[in-house]
Amino acid sequence: MIKAVLLSAACLATACAGEFVDLFNGKEFTGWGAPGKTERFGYVVEEGGVIASTAKCRFLITDKEYENYVFQFEFKLTPGANNGLGIHYPGEGDAAYVGMEIQILDGTHEKYAGKLKDYQEHGGLYTLKAAKQNHQKPVGEWNKQSVTVNGSLIKVELNGVVILEANLDEINKAKPEHEGAKRRKGHLAFCGHGDIIRVRNLKIKELK
Repeated sequence: MIKAVLLSAACLATACAGEFVDLFNGKEFTGWGAPGKTERFGYVVEEGGVIASTAKCRFLITDKEYENYVFQFEFKLTPGANNGLGIHYPGEGDAAYVGMEIQILDGTHEKYAGKLKDYQEHGGLYTLKAAKQNHQKPVGEWNKQSVTVNGSLIKVELNGVVILEANLDEINKAKPEHEGAKRRKGHLAFCGHGDIIRVRNLKIKELK
């Protein structure tokens, strides 16, 4: 039993290669730069193993950098909510440009009507590539999302449907000015703008 507990703790910190491990323990922000804390950069821990953003939310960043992996999580939006998942984030600066940002957004809200570019819709790789739409559940319901990063390839699945496939090598040729798209390693980060979202069941599997 002691060995199993120690192994579980080690995997939480390092994400054992080839296995899905919890990236959030459901209680506090170990692995996100704040062990023992239930509030971090405008994100709070709620009952039921849920992370909720607040009006003060900005970047919630993993301790560890990741290279090739599958990251799974569930999210629930409030009306008009705007957040994002930063990948290959170096830890400072705007994740959408120094790394890359996958949109987490309620694009159905009236405040966005006719104002969003295609890559700003949910699942889009910000400024780089649009995602397929109309696979999100109604606002207030839980969605399941999976993000696979493997070398130059990025895939996003939403509720079992592939909504984005991007090849960074091709993007680098088309948009050489985007420095973040050249990176192949970095932190994961939730990129808040003061809107309320909730996430749970955060799991990651590192790929060899």
